[in-house]
Amino acid sequence: MGSRRRWHRGPRAARPWGFCWLFFGLFLRGSACPAACKCSPARIWCKEPGAGMTAFPVLLGNRADLENITEIYIANQRELAAINDNDVAMYTGLKNLTVVDSGLNFVSVQAFRKNIKLHYINLSRNKLSSLSKKPFRHLNLSHLILSDNPFQCSCEIMWIKILQDFLPEDTQDLYCINDNKMKITLSDMQITNCGLPTANLSTTNLTVLEGNDVTLYCDTTGIPTPNVSWDTSYIVSKTLVRPKVKREVLKTVQHEQLTDERYSTHWIETNIHSAALMLENITVLDNKRLITCVAENMVGEDQASVELVVHFPPQITYMDDPVLDHHWCIPFTVRGNPMPKLQWYYEGAILNESEYIWSKIHERNNRSEYHGCLQLDSPTHIYNGRYTLLAENIYGSHNHTIFAHFMLFPGVGEETITDPGFYEYDITSIKNGDTTDNRTEITSTDVFPEGNEDSVTVYVVVGIAALVCTGLVIMLLILKFGRHSKFGIKGYVLFHKIPLDG
Repeated sequence: MGSRRRWHRGPRAARPWGFCWLFFGLFLRGSACPAACKCSPARIWCKEPGAGMTAFPVLLGNRADLENITEIYIANQRELAAINDNDVAMYTGLKNLTVVDSGLNFVSVQAFRKNIKLHYINLSRNKLSSLSKKPFRHLNLSHLILSDNPFQCSCEIMWIKILQDFLPEDTQDLYCINDNKMKITLSDMQITNCGLPTANLSTTNLTVLEGNDVTLYCDTTGIPTPNVSWDTSYIVSKTLVRPKVKREVLKTVQHEQLTDERYSTHWIETNIHSAALMLENITVLDNKRLITCVAENMVGEDQASVELVVHFPPQITYMDDPVLDHHWCIPFTVRGNPMPKLQWYYEGAILNESEYIWSKIHERNNRSEYHGCLQLDSPTHIYNGRYTLLAENIYGSHNHTIFAHFMLFPGVGEETITDPGFYEYDITSIKNGDTTDNRTEITSTDVFPEGNEDSVTVYVVVGIAALVCTGLVIMLLILKFGRHSKFGIKGYVLFHKIPLDG
């Protein structure tokens, strides 16, 4: 019993059980690999002749194991005839695929739909008589090797002939068999009524006012007759101006209230050689949208694009109390296209910007929204008051007003900094015309950068200096009278004991 307990509970018991589990794990790992292949964590290769492989190898394992496979190599499998829709869909991390010296004669149109990382494909020395370009059109291939296949000369492989101009090193041995059963190089293949399609849009400049409708036409040519489709999913990107303010300030500036906006609705009509795209109720979200017409046939495809520009009047969608960062910031968000002209007013008079007060746009986006601040450098009590922002473009104007408080007037209690968000704000209207008031106009000469903090600092420094000088004077007096005292005490007595007997 004692030995049995030691066997189950002793530290040495873990070793034999560990070896057993390791062996069992390796056995399961090996059984997950197809019998005709060899497998590693990143590779599957099946090249033993006579293995009798009739279908694409399927590795048994969890999703993580399948995603780690980056290369599949198959050779000498004469009975392997096809790559079907789901044969390689599970290997989403696949980068290199090789099927050579085998009986492959069919590749499904959807074979590589989930293998977006695939960049090298070698299908040479197989039995392919035709091959569509659709399995490969969404891939960013650096190599597509198709040499030594018995292609039949037809319009369906014209895309391979065109591909030779881009991948000459991969297609140098391509040939096809014509109607006379003669083998000719693919570069000499001539097929009538077979050519690349073309696509042309009815306009190259598409500017629409918000709320309006627009119809865009696309004309196509090509034999065989191309299929026409529209793509409106892409938004033209714009470089953003990154703000130099704290994250919490930027978050405040980027506050959005436009939650009820929607994209426009669209309708498509397609004829034999043309197509129409109708957009209804254009909104701000459609601004910078790239509208693309795509014409495609078995030879290839062509596309034409136009950028949709949406114009709309300005609107101040957000404005809040001042926020203290490196400078004081009155945050705002304005939208409008063309870009609105911004003008600030203080107490109803035009606010002239200077090196102490200036308006700055920190970020802009594809919706023609501008997030920014009216920045103030060390504002004093004379800056307290109503601040109005007026935004204007050719389609209209909009204004917004808040009351900003930076500092109490001198002599009224203690000087404090107001907590942002304490004061409410309202909206007022600014009439068009000259509202300049020279009596209240703020310029750089109205700024008093000195504050009570500087005064206190000066007093502290002067006090410390006075204490140091007083200490030095006292030390000098002690040294002087200590050496020549009228009581007869000599300087050296300070360093020796005085005898008790006199």
